[in-house]
Amino acid sequence: MSAADRFADGLYGLGWSTVKKLPEPVAVRLGRTLADAAWKRRGKGVRRLEANYARVVPGASPERLAELSRAGMRSYLRYWMESFRLPAWSAERVKTGFEPKGLHHLTEGLDSGRGVVLALPHLANWDLAGAWVTTKLETPFTTVAERLKPESLYDRFVAYREGLGMEVLPHSGGAAFSTLARRLRDGGLVCLVADRDLSASGVEVDFFGERARMPAGPALLAQQTGALLLPVTLWYDDSPVMKGRVHAPVEVPASGTRAEKTSVMTQALADAFATGIAAHPEDWHMLQRLWLADLDPAKGPS
Repeated sequence: MSAADRFADGLYGLGWSTVKKLPEPVAVRLGRTLADAAWKRRGKGVRRLEANYARVVPGASPERLAELSRAGMRSYLRYWMESFRLPAWSAERVKTGFEPKGLHHLTEGLDSGRGVVLALPHLANWDLAGAWVTTKLETPFTTVAERLKPESLYDRFVAYREGLGMEVLPHSGGAAFSTLARRLRDGGLVCLVADRDLSASGVEVDFFGERARMPAGPALLAQQTGALLLPVTLWYDDSPVMKGRVHAPVEVPASGTRAEKTSVMTQALADAFATGIAAHPEDWHMLQRLWLADLDPAKGPS
């Protein structure tokens, strides 16, 4: 393991071991302080965040974009502070930490026994939403995680999410898709963060007026298993309670090839994501390149 990898692993380990012990007001202040410090340094991630917001809020002045990126970094650090602390939250704290609208789409889908795929963008705190599902709804689910370096850091994330009641599969390798399909055919729940394609072979969509790629997995799973496909968007307000919306189902088109159906369904997901992101751009934690115009064709997403 390189020195940089050891540093990253140690930093995250410190977060999970130390931040979760802090009183909540102290953790909130710490997160805001760290966010403002990172924003003032204007590193690569902050500059990319601003560039992405420029597409979400066209015509925004440099001052407005700077304001958004500062709020975005505060939202991003709120996600991390909450995530570090989630394992120490009581069941009651988890149950009262999230208020979703449109929940009937999910509960009715699960009650039907057909299986449900929830697809989310990188908005607010998807880990908290997942913990709420396993705790409040008492419904386990399966998800995938990007393989991080060093391997020990990936193992930390897997252990953390499994501790919240999730089944976590590695993103790489073909076995994940077949396992997800089996869970859905058994009437289970699958949750996927789906606004950024990690394979460079996703589906092209129109996203805020420009072309981007998003993963085909959610649409393909729904087609192959008959599962319900539900977009979900999340946001923060001024309260300690995260808000969210389960959108209406994305239907499988009645005609067309598999690729054509996948394209239509993935575009519908992108449209739902765009609605949530446009309403709460500061809660979209996209510190990476996303649109095709920004990507290096030889390297794919980075």
